[in-house]
Amino acid sequence: MRTKIAVILLSVLLLSPIFALGSETRYSYRPEAGYVPDAETAIAIAVAVWTSIYGRKQIESEKPYKAVLIGGTWHVSGSLPAGYDVGGVAEAEIAKEDGRILRVIHGK
Repeated sequence: MRTKIAVILLSVLLLSPIFALGSETRYSYRPEAGYVPDAETAIAIAVAVWTSIYGRKQIESEKPYKAVLIGGTWHVSGSLPAGYDVGGVAEAEIAKEDGRILRVIHGK
């Protein structure tokens, strides 16, 4: 009986580090102001995402871009060309804290 207990304890001790590998938290630098601290950064992220979805030509035609911070979320949008009152532009919502893309859409 003692041998069985010793084998179980030894197995647990030897296997514990293997099971713990996936649960170990890795260090990551987190800026105080968040990963997206300003409008310039928010716009750069949005443009990169929009370009991969809608194409460079379309997104370039929507300059200038605007970014407004509301409650920890950057709301980024393109602009209609001069003289246009109706139409749609690319929009994105980006988390200031960690840079997550929360929403992407293009109006019509």
